[in-house]
Amino acid sequence: MLSYIIRRFLLMIVTLFGMSVLIFLLLRLMPGNVADILFDAGGYIDPAERAQIEAELGLDQPIVVQYVNWIGSLLRGDLGYSYITERPAIEEIAPRIPVTAQLALWALVFSVVFGVPLGVISAVRQNTALDYVLRLISLSGLSMPSFWLALLIIMFTVQYFGYIPIYTATPQSVWESLAMYAIPAAAVGFRSSALIMRLTRSSMLEVLRQDYIRTARSKGASENAVNYHHALRNAVLPVVTIIGIEAAFLIGGLIVTETVFNIPGVARFLVESILWRDYPIVQNLVMFIAVVVVVVNFVVDMLYAVLDPRIKYSD
Repeated sequence: MLSYIIRRFLLMIVTLFGMSVLIFLLLRLMPGNVADILFDAGGYIDPAERAQIEAELGLDQPIVVQYVNWIGSLLRGDLGYSYITERPAIEEIAPRIPVTAQLALWALVFSVVFGVPLGVISAVRQNTALDYVLRLISLSGLSMPSFWLALLIIMFTVQYFGYIPIYTATPQSVWESLAMYAIPAAAVGFRSSALIMRLTRSSMLEVLRQDYIRTARSKGASENAVNYHHALRNAVLPVVTIIGIEAAFLIGGLIVTETVFNIPGVARFLVESILWRDYPIVQNLVMFIAVVVVVVNFVVDMLYAVLDPRIKYSD
């Protein structure tokens, strides 16, 4: 087990290294840089000032040197300086991470709380009217774009309650956070809950057809014991995988939702920074999202051994 954890950890480090190289190179392949944008916006070009800005950003150095300097700064906790806002990058990024994290957390909670139980019910009540209704709801969730659902929610609340559910202040407690993020979390979590529901249903149906389930029933086990103790425990692994994928996706996939609900989070700020070619902000935000994705996948791999005792990792 220990050797497996070490191998997975080393693989995570290698993956992050590859992601950092890819992020760095792709950003440099984009046409234009922050110096071009600054001077285009001003309507004039001063070669001396432009060269000075490029030197301060390190854009005049070889690309390998730029990459090494960036990684070294990251390891020291120095995220650079934003030329657009004229503030340290860490001061721009840090306040936005909790905002996106809370929204993603509530969306994930919504997805799991509704997706897993409804998927189990749909499987247990296969081919009944309830099953057909739940399958229709899940298909609607997969088909409906989250931004369109968000706009419908805003129009509905304005029409019937005279209230616009947009971000107005930083919540100070769990209940304030829930009240603030409940509507946008439901809007973005509806698709995830539909995906989790369908996967839970298919996984449960596959397990319910196994021989040991029939054996448990023949021994007189109750339906609740068969469905929740035997079947669900063995059907949960693919569900955990998709929950981990959705958790990683939500960190960087909230761009439209944050824009519609006026939420000053990481995803919305990333798009704005890309438009301005703000290298320190873009590099570090994309790297942060990559770290979240890789770490979540690492945690999911570790959960396999906990949730399924049949899995053994040789040393």
